[in-house]
Parts: sequence; C-alpha cells; structure tokens
Amino acid sequence: MAVPIAIRDWGRCDYETVAAAMRDFTDTRDTRSADEIWRVEHPAVFTLGQAGRPEHVLERGDIPLVQTDRGGQVTYHGPGQIILYPLVDLRRRRLGARALVTRLEQTVVDWLASQGVSAAPRADAPGVYVDDAKIAALGLRVRRGCSYHGLAVNIAMDLSPFQRINPCGYAGMTVTDLASLGIDCSLATAAEALTDQLLVQLNGA
Repeated sequence: MAVPIAIRDWGRCDYETVAAAMRDFTDTRDTRSADEIWRVEHPAVFTLGQAGRPEHVLERGDIPLVQTDRGGQVTYHGPGQIILYPLVDLRRRRLGARALVTRLEQTVVDWLASQGVSAAPRADAPGVYVDDAKIAALGLRVRRGCSYHGLAVNIAMDLSPFQRINPCGYAGMTVTDLASLGIDCSLATAAEALTDQLLVQLNGA
C-alpha cells in the first residue's frame, strides 16, 4: 500500500529560509511523520554543496552564494525553475540514497517524454540531459535515514547565470530549459505534472 505523501507549496521563497525549514523538519520528524514534497521557486542564488570548490564559481556578480549541506558542487537556482524537495523517510520506504536519485532522474525523463522530449541521466554526472545539455540538477542530503534537498528542473528561465559557474563542477557544460526546446509550459503546470510523476516513482518503490 502506498505511504501517504503531503504536498506543500512554498511559492517563491528564498533558498536559505527553505533550507533551514527542511533541516528543522528532518531533525524533528519521527517514524509517524508523513513524508512530504515541497515545491518552490527560488530567487536568483548560487548554492555550493558540501564537496563544492569555490573555484567553480567563476563570476558571482550580484547573485548571492550560499554554502549548503547537500551533496554535489555548485549550481544556480532562479525564477522559471521548479524545485521539488522530497522529504522522505528512506528506511520506511526501503530506499537507499542512490535509488532515490534514480527515481528523481526517472521522474524528469518520464515527464519530458510526455512533452515529446527525449532525455536521459548520465552515469558520470547526476542530473538529466537533453543531448549534452543539462535540464535538471539533483542534490541530496540524508540524515537520520531521511532525505532532503532534491531536484531542480529548468522550465523557462534566464540561463545566463549558469555561464558564471562550472555547473555541478563541469567546465563548459551546456544548460538548457524547456522553453529553449520550443515547449511552452507554465511553472504551475510543470510542478503539478512533475509531482504526479514523482509520486508514481516513490509509491512504486
């Protein structure tokens, strides 16, 4: 039987506020706490993961840089990008961190396929790619057997800030969004469809 998952919409909210709330949620939940998926759009921000190297930030300019506790290197969040944060008790779902990453990647692949876009993950660089261009980034943290942080999917955004960093630590990596592929989709529509796909992935575990 599927374990219930609550959906929480944050709208547009700054990264540090949501990151602090995720940590608090994870630290205070217990075995009876429902899993949740948080949906949010962040104002412009660069985030540097635990293994992040500052030299991958080439030109920060006026965009804030936040050190965070997720895995991975540096990435950019900004308007026009939908973010799904799965706050999931992995032990209860009998999932490991790698399996969750796979399900997050498959969520995006399946949704893009429904839009007529062929995409795939890469073994050497977590995320989802259309040809060689990255359209979705992943970064997780697992604490007390529970996940937080998650998945960012580029819908219709200003992609130029990605040129100020080595995305996820890869110099010269091309980044794209759904709009650049000629597909018009609102952030709200994308959020609902991606959530539905993620629920299928999590409840099918």
